[in-house]
Amino acid sequence: MSFKCGVIGLPNAGKTTLFNALTGLEAQAACYPFCTIEPNIGRVFVPDPRLQVVAQIAGAQKITQTYIEFVDVAGLVKGASRGEGLGNRFLGNIREVDALIHVLRHPRDPGSVGTEVTGNCREDLAIIQYELVMADLETVNNRREKTMKMVKTGERHYKEELSFLDKLEAHLNQGGMARDLMGEDEGSFFLQELFLLTAKPVLYVFNMHEDISVQERQVLREELMHALGDESAEILTLCARLQAELNDFTLEERREFLEGLEWSDTGVEELIIASYRLLNLITFFTAKGKETRAWTLPKGTRAVTAAGKIHTDMERGFIRAEVIPFETLKQESSFVKARDKGLIRLEGKEYLVQDGDVIQFRFNV
Repeated sequence: MSFKCGVIGLPNAGKTTLFNALTGLEAQAACYPFCTIEPNIGRVFVPDPRLQVVAQIAGAQKITQTYIEFVDVAGLVKGASRGEGLGNRFLGNIREVDALIHVLRHPRDPGSVGTEVTGNCREDLAIIQYELVMADLETVNNRREKTMKMVKTGERHYKEELSFLDKLEAHLNQGGMARDLMGEDEGSFFLQELFLLTAKPVLYVFNMHEDISVQERQVLREELMHALGDESAEILTLCARLQAELNDFTLEERREFLEGLEWSDTGVEELIIASYRLLNLITFFTAKGKETRAWTLPKGTRAVTAAGKIHTDMERGFIRAEVIPFETLKQESSFVKARDKGLIRLEGKEYLVQDGDVIQFRFNV
């Protein structure tokens, strides 16, 4: 199972340039609407220095990183929910992702001239949010019509669903996002079945011109925070074009290129890690034979399910998991020493895997 982040925004907000910076691919990016038609998909390895440490201790010859997928879809325009631009095609593409990376462009970036970008983060944000809400309202209304027919069966489940749908519809009509209701026990199940666009977690990326000072970036970031209102979302600021150019440089060339500029070369790495965090994911490690590998799991995953991530036979014939936290292993610098000291725990099926666990699964089929 892979985890996908969809890169969205108005046409020419810098989505494809950011995608290229993330993936190192060369998807077409140009300053005109709908340069991207078919979605670009790329796997991005998650930077994690712990993997190298585990590999050194295990004496591994092969290291396999974990990854998440980024999907660069066509720009969204006013009226997309009514079929404008690429309309339903766009909305269908992002319905398949787990989280959204919403790219907003700096108003004074020359690349935004003559495009859909308005130059006002509040207006650009409102356009996207409105179209997502309208698309979700259509989904909710369609589901509501079906549920009303099923209410006649007298089953309590349908009455509860209809009550929640009424509440959800009112919330969306007021401009609210479906994710605002995700924490409510009564509606979480129904929300998951609807696959609503506004239910997806969002990370905001402010794509700025390279000449913008640190002080200006902070002011613009605060403006975006104010525009988001009560939404508690993470905001990153970077220059997508600059980050994409760095892919072709050596470390020494990067230092020379960035000298005098007030940008670091870690913008893409910060975005990858933030996306991982947005999806509520954790990493565990395995060290077997010649390979040390990182694996991705949703937080709160049981050990038996984690075993199935590696192979279905491991899940089917699960016996136990031998677990040592990364920090403990690093301190001992040896699996043998850790085992002799009784630091490797035996855990059963119901154990909840923790971020940084180094695990060996025992199974029999």
